[in-house]
Amino acid sequence: MSRQTEGWRRGAAGVAVAACAAALFAVVLLATSAGGSSGGYTVRAIFDDAANVIPGEDVKIAGAKVGTVGSITPTPQQKAAVVLHIANPGFQDFRVDASCTIRPQALIGEKFVDCLPTQPRVEGTPLPPPLPKIPDGQEGAGQRLLPVENTHSPVDVDLLGDISRLPERQRLTIIINELGAGLAGRGSDLNAVIRRANPALQELDKVLNILAGENRVLADLAVNSDVALAPLAAVRNRVASFIAQSNTVAQASARHLKALGLNLALFPPFLRQLGPAMERLGRFADQTTPVFTDLGVAAPAINQAFTNLPAFSSSSTAFLESVGKNAPKTGPALVATQPLLRRLKSLGAAANPFGSNFSELLSSLRNSGGLERILDFIFLGAGSANGYDALGHFLRAEGVANICLTYAIVPAPGCSAKLFSTNGATGASARASAAAVNNTTGLVEARTLAVLQGATPAQALARYPGSAPTAGEASGPGEAGGTAPAAHPVGGASAGTTYYAPSAESSGASGLLLNYLLGN
Repeated sequence: MSRQTEGWRRGAAGVAVAACAAALFAVVLLATSAGGSSGGYTVRAIFDDAANVIPGEDVKIAGAKVGTVGSITPTPQQKAAVVLHIANPGFQDFRVDASCTIRPQALIGEKFVDCLPTQPRVEGTPLPPPLPKIPDGQEGAGQRLLPVENTHSPVDVDLLGDISRLPERQRLTIIINELGAGLAGRGSDLNAVIRRANPALQELDKVLNILAGENRVLADLAVNSDVALAPLAAVRNRVASFIAQSNTVAQASARHLKALGLNLALFPPFLRQLGPAMERLGRFADQTTPVFTDLGVAAPAINQAFTNLPAFSSSSTAFLESVGKNAPKTGPALVATQPLLRRLKSLGAAANPFGSNFSELLSSLRNSGGLERILDFIFLGAGSANGYDALGHFLRAEGVANICLTYAIVPAPGCSAKLFSTNGATGASARASAAAVNNTTGLVEARTLAVLQGATPAQALARYPGSAPTAGEASGPGEAGGTAPAAHPVGGASAGTTYYAPSAESSGASGLLLNYLLGN
């Protein structure tokens, strides 16, 4: 066998293999076009008209190709069933609200199918159910069925342009006449076809339905808008100025786009830092609420203080002017006090130990009750050294400031006096003494001093004769004669000390002596 023959055999084998591969591809393509299941996502869309749509055309979503058109077959309802093979996995999820529209792709009449898997909705709104599958035993079993209500078959612009030319215009007349006769009893079907033929009519119908459902809200909106716009109409010049100024601000902002962009980029970090700051500010506000509450209570007084402040400022001005006028005189005087201040400073340093000790003494007296005891001593000492009788106060003790106060072993001349002298004074010396005492003291006090010096009451009466008021006379008028006066405490009924009231038969001098001895 020659090499040429072997080459022919190899070429024939290659052609056979290529033919088998082409046949296999054709089988798969035909199976897919016929609606067979190849593991992909297939949608069977029903259109009123699928003119100029051929298998293999593009299926697009938002301008991006996601699949191709498969087979195109008529339905028993005189519709066109277009099989759409969606190859892109990201769009294999058509919902019951999906829609498809046949659109022109080129000027030569080619068409493509533009689809929307689901209608836009607010974020967070649940998705509608997916497209249902065609059950087994029906044409296109296993495919997703998109009903004719969700599809659109617009009339091409070139067709509209052709009807103005002959003989197309004549043909259109015949077609319309025939359609009129054929659709005489199918007005609702014709209405549905026209609405599906133009997607804008469907959208307008949806808008009108929404507006019809909100007619009451729209009526209220119209009324409220009139009320809201009436004040704006009264100041429309200002509103126009605001719009003009807003335009100026917008232009100025446009010139700083980079800075505004930077501000927007820095705004999230600012908000993250603002959160803790606002929390601290909230805690500060909680803590300062009582302060501001008290400040509100004190606000009237503060207002009054600020009201009086001008008058005080005027007075202060006059005072400061007077001080300024007196400054030439007071300045030298203040300078002259510097030596005195230095001496006071040295005195203060020297008196610091004394001040410390004196402070400790006063603290000790305060803590131990020494001040109260000193006052008690003064009060009790004064009460012991003084007496009170029916005639008034008298002195029990008298401080003598002479040489006799000093303790001495040997008697000093002139200091031989005794408390109770048993040597009675007689003769001229006694009379001279009595006259001297009588000239310097009262009668009752002279008799009392005589008794203290050792004389008996009778001797005191004989030495100092005369009439002295009795206890009854000293008690004052208002008491019946002959009755002894009641004893009264010195200083009132709560004093607790009762003086002695002698009877009418007793001697006045002895009564005074008993009063003295009893501390009255």
